[in-house]
Amino acid sequence: MPKPRLYLAGPEVFLPDAAAIGLRKKTLCENFGFVGLFPLDNDFAAETENIDEKIFAANLALMREAEAGIFNLTPFRGVHADPGTVFELGFFKAQNKPLFAYTNSPEHYFDRVAEKFGLLRPSDGDYCDSEGLMVENFGNADNLMLDVALKSQGREIVRPAASQQSLDDLAGFTVCLRQARQHFGF
Repeated sequence: MPKPRLYLAGPEVFLPDAAAIGLRKKTLCENFGFVGLFPLDNDFAAETENIDEKIFAANLALMREAEAGIFNLTPFRGVHADPGTVFELGFFKAQNKPLFAYTNSPEHYFDRVAEKFGLLRPSDGDYCDSEGLMVENFGNADNLMLDVALKSQGREIVRPAASQQSLDDLAGFTVCLRQARQHFGF
């Protein structure tokens, strides 16, 4: 039986040592009995035109090839997960493929918003940020659409007990690999 293929999504692709992190993730996948598909497996160094479209198409091809996905939802450039990673998670959910996700931030989304934007509590009881926009307060790791997508498959976003905040910490990724092994029955 061929090894299940896992798409490895996350903002690590933007780090200076992205290729090395991708290799570490792929090696861990191999150690757990999987094949890791990392977005930077596609090489566009020689390309000069429409690179964004080529990257998009190549990543869609990798996602279609994968049986499941692991998503790094550590906040990136703000209080939320990377929007590209969120798109990829939604793509997998729409394809009814297994989702495994982690964040290296132990704080609830609500607490991150409160720290960055401040909170108000109007008389109707809903929390709002300093601009009067409602803030979700469900104890989730990120936006409810992400957390509930995992919950709908009987899983939660893996969170550390203490702040790690580093995009390249792979402790949560390793927990997701264990969950994937259990899901695939080995």
